[in-house]
This record gives sequence, C-alpha cells and structure tokens, in this order.
Amino acid sequence: MLNRLRRVIRKVLRSVYRRLPSSAQARIRHLSRIQLRTETNSHLMLQEYGASWAPLPVFADRASLPTLTIVTDSVDSDSLFGGVGTALVVGAVAASRLNARLRLVTRTAAPDPAALGQIIKAHRLEFNGPADFAHMPLRTEKPLPLGPDDLILTTSWWSTRAVLGSVSPDRVIYLLQEDERMFYPHSDMRLRCAETLREAGVRVLVNTQLLFDHLAEGADFLPRLRERGCSFEPAFPAFKRPDIIKPHADGKKNFFFYARPNHPRNLYWRGLEVIDKAVREGLLPADKWNFHFAGHDIRGIELPGGVKPKIWSKMPWAQYADLISQMDLGLSLMDTPHPSYPPFDLAASGAVVITNTHGPKVSLDQWSRNIIAVPPSVPDLVDAIRRGVALAFDTETRFANCADDRIARDWESTLGPALERLLSLRSQ
Repeated sequence: MLNRLRRVIRKVLRSVYRRLPSSAQARIRHLSRIQLRTETNSHLMLQEYGASWAPLPVFADRASLPTLTIVTDSVDSDSLFGGVGTALVVGAVAASRLNARLRLVTRTAAPDPAALGQIIKAHRLEFNGPADFAHMPLRTEKPLPLGPDDLILTTSWWSTRAVLGSVSPDRVIYLLQEDERMFYPHSDMRLRCAETLREAGVRVLVNTQLLFDHLAEGADFLPRLRERGCSFEPAFPAFKRPDIIKPHADGKKNFFFYARPNHPRNLYWRGLEVIDKAVREGLLPADKWNFHFAGHDIRGIELPGGVKPKIWSKMPWAQYADLISQMDLGLSLMDTPHPSYPPFDLAASGAVVITNTHGPKVSLDQWSRNIIAVPPSVPDLVDAIRRGVALAFDTETRFANCADDRIARDWESTLGPALERLLSLRSQ
C-alpha cells in the first residue's frame, strides 16, 4: 500500500514538473543537485551554488563583425511582456545605432528565434540587420566568440555578474528594470546583487526616471549612478488610443486584474483581498461587470456571488494587446518604485487603472489621469476602485484623459537619447 502511494505521489510530481516553465525546471534541477549531495567539498558546493553567475566562457574573435549581444535567462513567444520584451527592444535599437549584428544568448532555455520578430513587429521598430541566437546553458564550456568592438547588454544582476567574470566592464551595458535587491530578504543573494549594482565601471540603463531617482538618491543609493548611468521612459506602440469608447456587446464593462501569485512584488493576495471586498460591497456587481484575471499559475477562482473570472495565462503579444483594448477598469499592483507596465498598457488603451504608491512612486498623473495611484492598504485600494468605477462609466472624461495622456508610443524618441549618452561614455 505504501509503495503504491509513493508511486502515485511520484507520478503527480512528474506531471506538475512537466507543466512548469523551462526556467523553473532548470532551477529545480540545479537545487536538487545541491541538496542531493550528502557530502562534498566546499569548492564544489560554491560552484553549484554560484552556477547562475559563474564567469561566462568567451574567446577573442578578431575576425568577428561588430555585435551587440543580449544575455538573458530565456525568451519565448509566451513571455514577451514587460522586461523581456524591453530587453529585445533595447538590443535592437542599440544594434541599429551601432550598425552591428544583434545576437541573443539565453542561459536556462533555448531561445525562440520567432520571438524577436514578434517584438520588432509589435513595437513598430525599424530593424533589418543580421541577428543570430545561441543557447549557453549554465556550466557550459563552449565559449562565446567576442570581437574587439562587441558590446554586451545584460538583463539581471546574475547575468551581469557572469559577464563581468570574463569581460571588461567598459564593454557591458546593464539594463536595470527594477531595484533587484528587493527580490530577496537580507541574505547572501541580496548581498551579491547589491555588490553587482555598485560595480563602478559598468554603465547602467535604468527603466524609468522614477526608478533611477530611487536608485540614485534613495536611502540605499548606488554610488556615482548619475555619472555612469541614465534613464529612459518605456514606449507602448502596441496599445493604441481608442477613437471612441464603445459599449460592449453584452452591455457589461470589463474588469482586469494583473494576477501573479508567484511574484510577491505584484501583491496578488492584497489584490484578491481588495477585489473580494469590492464585490461584497456591491462596487463591482456581476450584472454590470465581467472579470478577467491575467498572469501565470492562476488557479480557477470564484468571487462572492458565484462570479467566476475568466483566466488568461500564456498569451502571444497580439492576443494580449487585443484583450487589454477591451478593458474598462484594471487593478495592477507593484510593491516597488517601478510603475510596472500593465498600468500603462491599460491606460494607453483607454481603460482606467488602479495601482499602488511606493517611495518616489506617489503619482502617475504625469503619464495619464486615468491611472489612480494610492497607498496599498485595503481601505485605500477599495476607495480607489470606487473612484475608478465612476470614471470608467464617465466615458467622456475617461476618453479626454486618454486623448491627453503623455504615454510614449515611439521607442526611438524615448530610448535614443539615453543610448546616445551611454554609448558616448565608452569613448570618453
């Protein structure tokens, strides 16, 4: 009986494992190798622990054409939102300005070459240069060829640490899209992350002025960031201003929740608590609202009154943009200084969206008056939903706010000046 139970448990675990993203599977394999060792020497233990940021193997290729290389964890057509998509955009724009070949290197899963084309099309970029793709798994011994004029765009502290193990800092541009120290409790990981963020010789390209100000002037500021870095504002060309806000065929409005239970900084449980309370208080009655929850690893759920939101998990860019264009009110939380992308996606498409404040992120009015930012307490967020509902039904004001927004929709105009400054730093 016990053996049969063990077999059933193993079968269930294998089934769950197969459904995980490839990056999560790689992390589980990595951790299992550490934990299954009952005895080993300290050097091997440190090698296993630090595999993600071990020096990237490279060799000098004097005959190589100038190349801009993006180093990231994984890229596939279902994970092109937010930071991953922005990394490809930055790489494509930088490669065009340098008249260089674009190369995408992934560490935890083989890249999907179609993803780059999807990003180029969705973000309306002019990129016709050569591009190639490489998979360099953790602990690989196969080196990456680097020409004398190559630059590397890193996308996380661990990819930056790996590249700095074998490449001069003046050839690295670190795309920083969050205060990555906030990913961790105070720990070894946080310490290594903080040390990488403070690397003196690395140029840093920071996503949004809000995040840059936090990193440059906050309580735990990064030394000399204003000298070695600059910021850019993201653009949202895939999300068009509506010509008119039309009623939906069923007569209801659409409510959107950016739901990521496995990303703590997105405050999934606080968001669910607020939605539950708002529904119970009659702010979002089922006869007037349809509910849409979007994000990875969301279980089916029932709200008060038997309301079942439609769950949206992995989506290609075009489907995501189409879904966003149909929303009227959204709740998207991010407990960091960065505003995150879904509030802009929604507001750029004509919806009202509620998000939370954090540090210097006290208001997003400078982008759109349809973005309501409040402290992340339950009473404040429920009150914001009450205000958001009123604005969602006030289509005249809502449309005027959207028509008058300052959300950028062209990457060259927002990203170009920042890249020019960073690239000029190398020649000084």
